[in-house]
Amino acid sequence: MTDVDIDRRTYAFACRVVKLCREMDRDPGISRTLANQLLRSGTSVGANVEEAQAGQSKNDFIAKMYIACKEARETHYWLRLLADTATVTPERLTDLTEESRQLVAILTSIVKKARG
Repeated sequence: MTDVDIDRRTYAFACRVVKLCREMDRDPGISRTLANQLLRSGTSVGANVEEAQAGQSKNDFIAKMYIACKEARETHYWLRLLADTATVTPERLTDLTEESRQLVAILTSIVKKARG
């Protein structure tokens, strides 16, 4: 996977998260609160990948990619919570949850290789 691929993939992921959160935001209460959490972490993944590309050093690159990985993990958590509590139908979240899992794996690999 190239830098461009991870940039595009995390950007597309953020777009999907925004669309989901827009739908969830229509309902007051718990759904809206969880949507805000998901929106923050889900869009932060790509933002940190973008920042990493402009890192001032190898250590800066690693730090930003590590944060992106942490945000992907948090997003995965919120997606699982939404599905398991039936706040959003699990079927609606299957692809997005799988993508978050894959992003965690990819970002973990990038961080490990950069540290190596």
